[in-house]
Amino acid sequence: MSTLFDAIHEGDDAVVRALRAGMSPEADDEGETPLYRAAVANEAGIVRLLLAAGADPARGSGEEAGDLPLCGAACGGHAEVVRALVAGGARADQAEAFGFTALDWAVRLGHVETARILLEHGADPDRPGPDGLAPLVAAARRGSTGSVRALLDHGAGPIEDALREAWRWIGVDIAEELRRGLLETSGGDGSGETVVRRVYEDNGVTVVVELLRANGAPGSGNEQQTGHAAIATLLERALGVRAPDEELAGRALRCGDPDLDDWTETVRALADRDDEDTFAAAVAWCASEEPLRRALGARVLGCLDGFTARAMPVLRHLAAQTARDAAREPALSVVVALGQYGDPVAVPEMTAFASHPDIEVRRALGCALTGPVPAGDAAAVERLVALSRDHDHGVRDWATLALAEVPEDTPVLREALAARLDDEDPDVVAEAARGLAIRQDPRAVEALAWILAEGSPDGNARDTALAAVEYIEDPRVRTRLEWTSPRCR
Repeated sequence: MSTLFDAIHEGDDAVVRALRAGMSPEADDEGETPLYRAAVANEAGIVRLLLAAGADPARGSGEEAGDLPLCGAACGGHAEVVRALVAGGARADQAEAFGFTALDWAVRLGHVETARILLEHGADPDRPGPDGLAPLVAAARRGSTGSVRALLDHGAGPIEDALREAWRWIGVDIAEELRRGLLETSGGDGSGETVVRRVYEDNGVTVVVELLRANGAPGSGNEQQTGHAAIATLLERALGVRAPDEELAGRALRCGDPDLDDWTETVRALADRDDEDTFAAAVAWCASEEPLRRALGARVLGCLDGFTARAMPVLRHLAAQTARDAAREPALSVVVALGQYGDPVAVPEMTAFASHPDIEVRRALGCALTGPVPAGDAAAVERLVALSRDHDHGVRDWATLALAEVPEDTPVLREALAARLDDEDPDVVAEAARGLAIRQDPRAVEALAWILAEGSPDGNARDTALAAVEYIEDPRVRTRLEWTSPRCR
């Protein structure tokens, strides 16, 4: 090792040897500090070593000493490095040479966890960047729903300005805007070739546009997230602004994915209203010819606590219409909605989805049937037994859990649970053993002992097995299981 910088490239042990050999943690390479190098390289362990050896987290790096380790880590979204630096004395609001703080970089680049760590360690949520943008407005422009949530949690403002920024971007073709900006700054004639990628991350979509060089290699690029509709909905709720139901529906439908923030924030906002107008709108959506609109109606109805009795017939009717549809939506949404209510009266409609071709629908069905299946419902138990044999481990896990929760003890239930004791998934085995333990079936003991001794000490299966031990009536057997520790590996 000729320098500490070579050691950083080699890893933690090499850095320890270099420091023990007397190399200074404050050495520099043409002005760059070891701490800055380790921070931008996402080497949290090395950062801690350097800090412990006396490296100054406030010292600038680079030719003009204007780059801060904390800002370098924040640019890369290196959350653990940021955590190490602030724990080691870095000031969350220290600004670099051009006036940017670590929080400025985090919110402008959509690094949510990094932003939360900085805010938790005293970063000012209202301090404007050198361009005059408040962090909340910058996060709204970026389209990062997570960053906006983090800032709101710490009292950031101005909310009105951020809301106007979010409104401005709703419905905009982000890819085209980024492409136009790259071509304008490239100095060409505006006809360069670009490529577009869409990355699903942080419950949203990040659009990445790259300008290609003459040889086809990517050159300059830019990116932006697309959560502006969800951000507008969040900020409207914070201000008490009631957007029309149909406008909120448009935001969700434009997104088209019930797993993304633009959709889930719409459902959450409508559910919070829980009033007659919202109920009427959701019922109308359930009768729409558009599958996604029906899905949205089901999701909203499933969250309206004040309208359970009136929502149930609508959802059951929608389920009966949807069970024959092979598409994922609205089948998934109506199963989820009925599961949220957990009313046994809807079990026949729910079990009709047991043979649905979509794995997510069958998984949701197992979850939805955990609890509402009444004693004596042989048809529902038969469907659950079939699901417990599914080729997908997630479906088997939920179905086995639902079988364990059926409030009766029959040979059919016991044998279905016992059949899963040889499952390749330890979570399924644990649920089966718990179901047998509830019924005082002796076959549970061996399975529980195996999970507790041979299974992962950190997995869900162990937690399930420990919960199952409480059902073992024999005090000696129960004590033995409680004292069973994972074998060292």
